Amino acid sequence: MEFNIPAQLNGVQLQKELKDAGIKLNDYPRLVDGKLVLDIAKKDETKAKAIVDAHVGVDNSAEIEAQRQAILDRIGLSADELAILLG
Repeated sequence: MEFNIPAQLNGVQLQKELKDAGIKLNDYPRLVDGKLVLDIAKKDETKAKAIVDAHVGVDNSAEIEAQRQAILDRIGLSADELAILLG
């Protein structure tokens, strides 16, 4: 089902909001042709629309980067060294 893309979208946060409302996602949210596409049951469309319309995504990229850096620090690798290892 297609929905308007929220002005501030955080896909992980949106998935949690939908799950908390009892809406089962059959796949990850996708952006297709300027729309947010959710693979959900037809019966959940109205409830999902309300959640998507109210969604204000939180930018947690700095927090995620700090978590990644903490892991690298614990194992003694730089981000460049890890990139080499992962190919």
